[in-house]
Amino acid sequence: MATNTISVVELADGIADAPILGDGGAVLYPLLIVDLDDAPDSVLERAAERARASDHLLVGRFTGDAIDESALAPLLEALDLTYAAGADPRSSTVVGTDDLDASLSAFSDAVAQNPHASLVVRHVLRAADTVGVAAAIDIESLGYSTLQGGPEFLRWLDERGSRPLPPPAPADPVLLTRDGETLRITLNRPERRNAYGTQLRDALVEALRLAELDDSIEHVVVDGAGPSFCAGGDLDEFGRTPDTAIAHMIRTRGGAGRLVARLADRLEVRVHGHCVGAGIEIPAFANRVVAAPGTVFRLPEVSMGLIPGAGGTASVPRRIGRWRAMHLFVTASPLEVDRALVWGLVDEVTESGSQLRAG
Repeated sequence: MATNTISVVELADGIADAPILGDGGAVLYPLLIVDLDDAPDSVLERAAERARASDHLLVGRFTGDAIDESALAPLLEALDLTYAAGADPRSSTVVGTDDLDASLSAFSDAVAQNPHASLVVRHVLRAADTVGVAAAIDIESLGYSTLQGGPEFLRWLDERGSRPLPPPAPADPVLLTRDGETLRITLNRPERRNAYGTQLRDALVEALRLAELDDSIEHVVVDGAGPSFCAGGDLDEFGRTPDTAIAHMIRTRGGAGRLVARLADRLEVRVHGHCVGAGIEIPAFANRVVAAPGTVFRLPEVSMGLIPGAGGTASVPRRIGRWRAMHLFVTASPLEVDRALVWGLVDEVTESGSQLRAG
């Protein structure tokens, strides 16, 4: 896939209005890089309007010492993401990087590998920006179901090869303990790094419904046993859905995301180890997420030809903005806990009784 770099003037003049599809529905030039250096003030508003109307993925590039977030704000908000040299600026629209060319190359390569998934996650993020949580989860799931029948996910399944179904849980997949007004819910499949498979999902949903129905439970704590809080969806179950319509209903009405969002005010999630996919998508709905030192987050679904499917396109952007979420989703890059704290993906990092707080 060729990647074009355009100027802000060219963007304002309508170069990104070009059709994105070629013969037979093939995606042409899904990604355009917008050079933000020396952008004329006189065209910024028009460029932002064109960016909002474009079907292309539009990623800003800034090489200067310090990006003027105030002057560029309307355009930065209209783009899908901007990479700037140096440390992260204050705005959630921009990802700072020590190697600008490497960051742009990684994003471009990821889009080239899975253009359909990259574009669908863009559509979903922009739509989710305008609706409530429940509707955003529905939009995400419809996009996920669309991609389940697409060539990129089918290629990933073929490359992965066939696998047996995961074995039954050797013990209760979720443990419940009650201490006064507090209910503790512990994910308990450490032998699978608490993968969000069918058994664990259903047990977690049942526990959350108990908390929702019992008014005497004023505080809910969710944590995980073993080396990691949750390694995301159980990959051994991927590709086994016989009916994508039923799968959509299970994801939206049988998943944990909507329940966590409804319980958010009295729910705290304590994460540790590697939190992959659902392992951060679901916690991000809670009002309070506490991470252990060394925790690492990753959202790899686009690299599999899919998009987050446990509510991540609704939860993660509400914490860190859709622009930084786009970076995490498309590149599948790991996010270290210290940066997650600065971005607002987690609220605390706790170590030896001392607490480092965001903001």
